[in-house]
Amino acid sequence: MNGSSNLRIACVMVGLPARGKTYISYKVSRYLTWLGIKTQIFSVGNYRRKLAGLNLPHTFFDVNNAEGIKKRHEAASCALNDMINWFEKEDGTVAIFDATNSSKKARAWINNALTARNIQVLFIESVCEDKDIILSNIKDVKLSSPDYCNRDPNAATEDFMKRIKHYEETYETVTEQELTYIKLINVGSQYIINMIRGYLESRIVYYLMNLHTRPKRIWFSRHGESLFNLEDRIGGDAGLSPRGEQYALKLPELVRQNIGDRPLTVWTSSMTRTIQTARHLDFPKKQWKALDELDTGVCDGMTYEEIAIKYPDDFARRDEDKFNYRYRGGESYRDLVLRLEPVIMDLERHENILIISHQATIRCMYAYFMGLSHEQLPYARIPLHTIIELKPKAFSCEEKLYKVDVGSVDTYRPKGQLARKLTNDKFVSSMSPLSEGASGEIVDAKTPILPIKPMEATSTC
Repeated sequence: MNGSSNLRIACVMVGLPARGKTYISYKVSRYLTWLGIKTQIFSVGNYRRKLAGLNLPHTFFDVNNAEGIKKRHEAASCALNDMINWFEKEDGTVAIFDATNSSKKARAWINNALTARNIQVLFIESVCEDKDIILSNIKDVKLSSPDYCNRDPNAATEDFMKRIKHYEETYETVTEQELTYIKLINVGSQYIINMIRGYLESRIVYYLMNLHTRPKRIWFSRHGESLFNLEDRIGGDAGLSPRGEQYALKLPELVRQNIGDRPLTVWTSSMTRTIQTARHLDFPKKQWKALDELDTGVCDGMTYEEIAIKYPDDFARRDEDKFNYRYRGGESYRDLVLRLEPVIMDLERHENILIISHQATIRCMYAYFMGLSHEQLPYARIPLHTIIELKPKAFSCEEKLYKVDVGSVDTYRPKGQLARKLTNDKFVSSMSPLSEGASGEIVDAKTPILPIKPMEATSTC
């Protein structure tokens, strides 16, 4: 699913401060980027901080503060101009305009400026009257923003509440029937939708309707070591090796120690090795065909040595662009991302899910939550006999690894080490000593595994 150069959509946020607009902006941006759609956030708060500085008092946002109004409008104008330039000069597909945009006059100004340039406008309003949620958002997100650097938390909270009061004086909820919009009320308890047009706008709206902000944890585990892992073969539907069986037996205790007795649902693929790995877990289970491993087409069941001999050009192309390379008669990582979109939608709705799946499949889901680029995604390290816990937060995702003391082959291969030749029927690197791994992955024991940084996001007020 690629962005089309003649389709341009501006998602314009609307809402009072501390209603989750920046959180929604970040989530939509990450989702669309994961799908391969060129997306960028334009935060008016960041422009305002550059123009007016940090640690501004709440009086700066007073409706009677002429200088404050001037600076805020200048910041919005700069952000809007940069967004339009991004569309026109960088061939962007979806831009997110993150600001309060809380008056009909402001929304008309933005809508007219964009539609005059053939840019579709989708207004996304977040409405929340739950005081506990608002206060939690202030403490969890807003007080960590640059506006309140080195400020006492209690004093900062009091100042921010006064800032909200200023915005409330002129706030007008979206009712303009000529506008395209979705209104999210009280963290997804109700939605109002008006004049949604086209496939991409529909996908964004569908995603927003599945998005929930309540705390959640998600756990991923690959199947136990398989017989094909031992033989260095890719694909197939092999069962577990003896060590894989040990992991399956120890998995319930690993879950008990690190996940606890919370209600848990286990999702597996439809393949033998994941079902065998999950069979000792005493939780409700669901099989997803979408969670099956990457389809390797005509190469299914082959070793990478065999692939390199039979399909040398394919083997080289895969190393050049692993995300987009599609096996003959099979899939690419890009195809796999699209296959997993319904799973991601379900994960946004649910909590306390343990997914037992495969290396490539987990890489794609892991990349969504960690904000990895398409270049980073195929090289995310997803070790065997390990549970990966992800705890999504407002603008990041915490990660913990829980390992079982059961050995396994290492199936990881760092990027950029396929300058190889065949010698004595074994791969030899011209760069460094290599050892053979499973599933065609080659392990360089001397190469340190560097952490992959997620996409960065900043909050705005």
